[in-house]
Amino acid sequence: MLNKISTMRFRTKLNAGMSLIIISLSLMLAVVVTQIATNSLVHETKRRGQVLADNIALRTTSSMLSGDLLQMKEMVDELRTVDKDVAYAFLVNIDNQILAHTFTNGFPVDLKYANIITEDAQPSIRLVDTGSDKFYDFAVPVTAGGLVIGQARLGLSRSQVQSVVNGLILTISIVTGITLIISLAISTQFAHKITYRLGMLGKYAESIVRGELNLNQTSGLNRNCWEVYKCEQTECPAYGNTDRRCWQFGDTLCTNYCSNKSARDLDNCEECPVFARNSGDEIHELAETFDVMSLSLRGHIAELEEAKTDLTQQQEILRTIFESSPDQLSLIDKDGTYVSVNQAFASFVSKSKEAIVGKKEYEIPSLLNTADTLQETKQIISTSKPVNREVRIVLEDGSRKWFNVLKVPVHDEHKNSIGVLGTARDITNVKDYQNQLIHSQKLESIGKLAGGVAHEINTPLGIILGYSQLLQEDFPEDEQVHKDLIVVEKQAKFCRKIVADLLDFSHQTKSEKKEMCFNNSIMEVVQLVRHAFKLDNVAIIPHLDDRLPIIYGNPEQLKQVWMNLMSNAIEAIGHNGVINIHTELDINVGTITAWFSDSGTGIATNDIDSIFDPFFSTKPVGKGTGLGLSVSFGIIQDHGGRISAISPASKRLLEDDATRTENWGPGTSFKVVLPLDEIGYE
Repeated sequence: MLNKISTMRFRTKLNAGMSLIIISLSLMLAVVVTQIATNSLVHETKRRGQVLADNIALRTTSSMLSGDLLQMKEMVDELRTVDKDVAYAFLVNIDNQILAHTFTNGFPVDLKYANIITEDAQPSIRLVDTGSDKFYDFAVPVTAGGLVIGQARLGLSRSQVQSVVNGLILTISIVTGITLIISLAISTQFAHKITYRLGMLGKYAESIVRGELNLNQTSGLNRNCWEVYKCEQTECPAYGNTDRRCWQFGDTLCTNYCSNKSARDLDNCEECPVFARNSGDEIHELAETFDVMSLSLRGHIAELEEAKTDLTQQQEILRTIFESSPDQLSLIDKDGTYVSVNQAFASFVSKSKEAIVGKKEYEIPSLLNTADTLQETKQIISTSKPVNREVRIVLEDGSRKWFNVLKVPVHDEHKNSIGVLGTARDITNVKDYQNQLIHSQKLESIGKLAGGVAHEINTPLGIILGYSQLLQEDFPEDEQVHKDLIVVEKQAKFCRKIVADLLDFSHQTKSEKKEMCFNNSIMEVVQLVRHAFKLDNVAIIPHLDDRLPIIYGNPEQLKQVWMNLMSNAIEAIGHNGVINIHTELDINVGTITAWFSDSGTGIATNDIDSIFDPFFSTKPVGKGTGLGLSVSFGIIQDHGGRISAISPASKRLLEDDATRTENWGPGTSFKVVLPLDEIGYE
């Protein structure tokens, strides 16, 4: 039942409630009024009957003393003509003998004893039921000289009284019914008016929910505040504003009734004529509140739209920066889950961004993700301390890469770490240039020292070589002295080669450059060593760019470089192997690149950074001077190029058209890059 009532429309509830109240009050009022009127009528009837009884008792005293029965008969009959409600009247003497009565069909004897005055001669009123009707019976003593000589009896019909009461009840009921109908009609109209306004407010609220904020529930002011007070304070926020009432502002400049008053403090505005002319009941105030709320929402929504536009622009800018960065960028939350990555990161791990986002850091295999880095992420989140380090990795093709890894904590508005922003920047070129710079500085210092030493020992070394050759002519070839002079000559020539290498290393010799064919320079060396290498079953497989690149360089020095690289290659192979030579012309950049890859034993990781250092050699003592690669490095640098090595060798460069042998090793690839024109040398 309560649930059914709760689901009823408010208008129905209001109508039902007001109708119930009106009906209840009407019925209650009708009952009370009827009861009061009935009691008053009965009381009046009894009082009237008592007066009539007293009157007949007083008037019949003399007649009863004189025994004038005729006069007493006339008196009692007269009562019925005086009051039509008198049903009967009769007189009895002290001996209870009937002296006169108004009955026409005989006196009912039982009636004489139905109501008897008391011994103290007080009047008595009783309701007597005769079977056919009920009567209010009044018994009044007739006295003379203080003695009771008889009694007068008078009966008023109760049915007559009841008929009057019934008529009164009918009248009250009719009046009550008419009043009830009028009240219900008025209450229904009142409820309709209230619910209609509430319904309009409800529709207005629904419009606000739908985003229709340009509707106003209340009309404008009858007269605006600046019109009433003839105000000219245009800087007042209420001046000229027809969307809001002046009492809805908390900072108006009005000094009449609302100075220094806060908004909605309507107690201060009750005496203001502007408020008096434009205010309304509570529903009107509620409608005004809706208008203010709508206006405020419009303002807030406009601000939010503007903020959204700015935020969208900022997001697009950040997304563009994030995506266009060549660095690997990733954002990881505090649980170690990728929240966002850029394309550079996705390309490095060979996965799509969609396949990475949502995965744990350890679920994405990467050369930069190790057990230490995963622990490092947890440590950054717990300590909020960034990490900046350099990492060297070896790719599948054997090449090395250097990365600068920077990880910084990401904080929320409470300065709590909620994730880690990781940046991995490829600094391989920077490291190469850094190493080359260090190496160049080292070579420059050593070169100066070596050049000075070579100049000092070159002259005495020439004298030793010349005298050893002259003395050989003075001794027969079978003598020990001749043989010893040959050893001296051989060792002197070895020392002269060392001196020549030192002079080349220190650039003490003059370098003359000219236009030359890069491929021919390589093929001349290949033709020179191919036969000798073939004796050790080492094949040289050239893949030269057929566009015949022309460079500006010193042919003899470059041949010395190629010879050094191929000599080192065959020494690393020993027997049974290949040497692949690739050249590639890059016209856009203006360079020619040559790769010399061998299937030899390769270079140890700890040694590869030192192979271009002077006098560094992994060969046995007496098998090398340790100056070949250093001299080659100096020559290439003198030509404005660069030389580097990777080990193991690149499979793409080594296994092309090659047959693997039993002693096939990881190999080494030397990369030489030279500019095409002389401008590149500067």
